[in-house]
Amino acid sequence: MASSSTAKQLDSSVVESTTPKTSRLSLKEKLAYGAGDLGNGFMFDLGQVYLLKFYTDVLGISAYYAGLVFLVSKLFDAFVDSGVGTFVDSRSNIGKRGKFRPFILFGTLPLAIITFISFLSPDLSQNGKIIWAFVTYMLFNAAYSVVNIPYGSLAASMTKNPVDRAGLASFRSLGSQAALFITGIVVLPIVMQFESPKVGYPVAIGVMALVGIVFHLMCYFGVKENEVVVKKHEAKVPIRKAFGALLKNRPFIVLVTLTLFMILANFLKLSVQLFYVQYNLGNSNLIGSISTVNLVMALAGIAITTPIVAKLGKKAAVIIGLTGSITFELLNFFIFGDSVGTFLTFHAIGYFFFMIPNTIIWALIADIVEYGEWMTGERNEGVIYSSYSFVRKVSQALAGFLPGLILTMIGYVPNAVQTSGALAGIKMMEFIIPAVCSLIALLVFGLFYSLTDKRHKEIVSEIAARKA
Repeated sequence: MASSSTAKQLDSSVVESTTPKTSRLSLKEKLAYGAGDLGNGFMFDLGQVYLLKFYTDVLGISAYYAGLVFLVSKLFDAFVDSGVGTFVDSRSNIGKRGKFRPFILFGTLPLAIITFISFLSPDLSQNGKIIWAFVTYMLFNAAYSVVNIPYGSLAASMTKNPVDRAGLASFRSLGSQAALFITGIVVLPIVMQFESPKVGYPVAIGVMALVGIVFHLMCYFGVKENEVVVKKHEAKVPIRKAFGALLKNRPFIVLVTLTLFMILANFLKLSVQLFYVQYNLGNSNLIGSISTVNLVMALAGIAITTPIVAKLGKKAAVIIGLTGSITFELLNFFIFGDSVGTFLTFHAIGYFFFMIPNTIIWALIADIVEYGEWMTGERNEGVIYSSYSFVRKVSQALAGFLPGLILTMIGYVPNAVQTSGALAGIKMMEFIIPAVCSLIALLVFGLFYSLTDKRHKEIVSEIAARKA
């Protein structure tokens, strides 16, 4: 990388850093990057895990409208993601803070504030409460995009080393799982310290959001951008052309299909888990045990991911993980899911397998940045990541809407004894639907994904040769 003094001597038409970083990333840098997703989780997970139940049981809107809030807001946010990605890539006046890091620094406080506001339950009419839910959740998702799109794009700018990228993906997953664990065991106990959940929820969420700010700042101050390319005073590639190139990017299409169904599988489980432990297993406090199990299995899954990738490659690791996850979902549904002990055991093993592909996804999207650069000659991290995030938001929208719709269809009644039909429907959402989604993801990825680690290495070498 050129020094700042050398860069000043270059022609002003082009200022770029295109030489791959030769030194490996330090453990400190990887931990700092993982802290970013820990900060994300202290805000994002709150909405994904608790808002559906908050809307139905505290704010007091129907499950159908609660699901509709998720559907519409996530679809809206998918377009916000594209706008944020376009803006990030269109910036030419890059300061000393870098291309992506400033969004983490300046976006974290607004995100924390709107996270807190989303869990307020004002005394409004039924229509007023529905409008309140729509407006606050749409604002929450928009604020999250401003932080998360640059954060996700950041990995590709830190290193091109495939092992380091797998490491960044592992630390990102570790941060995400740690946040899911902490919020899973802390939020409800804090809420129950207060007589009314209308007070308890805002207090608990406010505390979590403040902690999220701290971890975002740890990420901002602990990482560096080493592969950023900035061009000035040149004719820019039209954004429409950049997005259009993605439609010809076969690995990208396969990856977003994999992601669509994996997120449906995971977030459907998260959305219905509170209902399953309360009504099917009769133990609302079990959510803390599930969070603990998830963290332990996530650590194990993340730890095994890098060795599997090093030995077998990313594609084989994804196939192994999805196959194991599907197997144990089905075992829990047909045999073991009705007993707390066996449910937790087989849930744990299934979650261990699911964490392998869930971790690798973040390394795959970084690989696809180079594939797109190899295809088009342009490096567009923001466009690629925001387009990828668009699909994630669409799948999150469906995963947020479907539980509310299905709960309405099966006759769920908040805070009441459920019918046998409702219990059967909840169990189906917890196991069978996620297993089917994972099976579709497995088939599409196994049959059509062609960007192997060997091919990616060849592509990186070709790009370097062009620049030389």
